[in-house]
Amino acid sequence: MAQLAVVPLAATPGRIRRTLWASERGAELVEFAFVFPTLLLVMLGIIDFGFLFQRYEVVTNAAREGARVSILPGYTDADVSARVTQYLTASGLTGSTTVTVDAPQAIAFGGGHCVTVRPVTVRYAHEFLFLGPIVGLMSLTGGGGSLTNRTLSATSSMRSEVAAGPCP
Repeated sequence: MAQLAVVPLAATPGRIRRTLWASERGAELVEFAFVFPTLLLVMLGIIDFGFLFQRYEVVTNAAREGARVSILPGYTDADVSARVTQYLTASGLTGSTTVTVDAPQAIAFGGGHCVTVRPVTVRYAHEFLFLGPIVGLMSLTGGGGSLTNRTLSATSSMRSEVAAGPCP
């Protein structure tokens, strides 16, 4: 008589496949692989924005320094430009900078008196690569090329050190 082989139920190939598919081993790794690029993109975006904001603050402070020099007696427009350039260079920003010193402006306040201010505008053309490789890929596909070049500008005005006088 022929012997029948007894195969346990747990060892059948279909049962093993179902057990492996039902297992949750490695699920965290797969989820991490999906989330990690997005997390990395957000972190790099935060770092890039921090660098951009730091450079904007430097440009703003350079305009403030230029306005301070422009209202002091005995300083010329060349002195203002030199001070702004010196401030930007000391802060590590090099590149094309435009410094505009406007004519003195009288601002009236109560009682017919005026104070004089001289606005100083600093425009700094900054090559900022916001998430450089990603924007580079976007520009190859036809979009996002305008995100790489930004002009940071700041304007500052300060009151003249001379006493307020009658309005002209």
